[in-house]
Amino acid sequence: MNTMYESLGISREVSDFAETILAGLEVRFHEIDETAEYNQLKVIKAMQDARVSAECFEASSGYGYNDRGRDTLEEVYANVFQTEAALVRPQITCGTHALAIALSANLRPGDEMLSISGKPYDTLEEVIGIRPSRGSLAEYGVTYAQVDLLPDGSFDYEGIRQALRPQTKLVEIQRSKGYQTRPTLSVSQIGEAIAFVKQLRPDIICMVDNCYGEFVERIEPGELGADMVVGSLIKNPGGGLAPAGGYIAGTLACVEQCAFRLTSPGLGREVGANFGVMQSFYQGLFLAPTVTAAALKGAIFAANVYEKLGFAVVPNGTEERHDIIQAVEFGFPEGVIAFCEGIQSAAPVDSYVTPEPWAMPGYDSDVIMAAGAFVQGSSIELSADGPIKPPYAVYFQGGLTWPHAKLGILKSLQRLVEKGLVQLP
Repeated sequence: MNTMYESLGISREVSDFAETILAGLEVRFHEIDETAEYNQLKVIKAMQDARVSAECFEASSGYGYNDRGRDTLEEVYANVFQTEAALVRPQITCGTHALAIALSANLRPGDEMLSISGKPYDTLEEVIGIRPSRGSLAEYGVTYAQVDLLPDGSFDYEGIRQALRPQTKLVEIQRSKGYQTRPTLSVSQIGEAIAFVKQLRPDIICMVDNCYGEFVERIEPGELGADMVVGSLIKNPGGGLAPAGGYIAGTLACVEQCAFRLTSPGLGREVGANFGVMQSFYQGLFLAPTVTAAALKGAIFAANVYEKLGFAVVPNGTEERHDIIQAVEFGFPEGVIAFCEGIQSAAPVDSYVTPEPWAMPGYDSDVIMAAGAFVQGSSIELSADGPIKPPYAVYFQGGLTWPHAKLGILKSLQRLVEKGLVQLP
């Protein structure tokens, strides 16, 4: 094994250091496997209850009328996420697109969107209009308000109470941290916040940005009252096989609104060809619980490695996990860049490429991204990224298998050691 790691550029010093870390993670990894087993059974039952058959994998084109595979898949997602309905389409290009559809479909001029988990992810700023952009919600007369989380990462319930106004139509909760170093929110925390909002205003739509959180826990936000749960298929639920797409699961009323926004008023869910991607959508969902478990092990391993080296990590090495993202705060740009170079060099695709920071669309600073993936931009595959701005934190996620996630962390550490940015104890 050491010889094989050495052939991939991992020194014995780095390998030995990593093994000392792994020796203490056996119990954590067993717990992750148990959750994966539970969620695997949940997905299988949802597929069986929806009577998934080989005919569901057939391609459709044109209008996509009477697409049994598409409609059955949406029934499966509704079963898995315990919601009334779901919209699962390859026409949804990414997580940001899914969120934009959900927001614009259910907000009207004069309505207000209230984020109760602080600043949303960078790419949503232009969707909302926090940063001016053509076609933003602000251009259509939708206002925005925000309640920051408390210093300990919990919801500010008194702040939420005061922020609710007559025009507040939709409350948005972002489960994961985005490009912040705050804690990720657990499903139970999200459920408590939804219950609080609904007690004050039952008419308000509660939407959860569920990106990076699917299958990390045994329950999902739809089970605790979320009106919409939104995510990307090139993250957890696609299992590394979905080539594109996103999902919106929730109440029938909200999902139908989203369908009319995605396609056209009067058409809604009735149209939308599947372009032959149904088998990868179904099989990706089937694999998603175990793929997510592999990514979660990688995140915990990364936290323990870099915490041992003295860097601030969020979550820390022992905290309970609610998404697959691991933040490592270097405090200097060279650390972020070297880390991403190491992750890229561990990839099965484009391993020879050197990632560089660039002005990526949707962000307010240069961003570096490492992702030698089979599906372009798939962040359930081994990847890392971060904005080149203080506090100079990198965000690591993914790994379709645990051995690949492990290799990625070793390569990131190797690159930092070679550049003299860290010293092993």
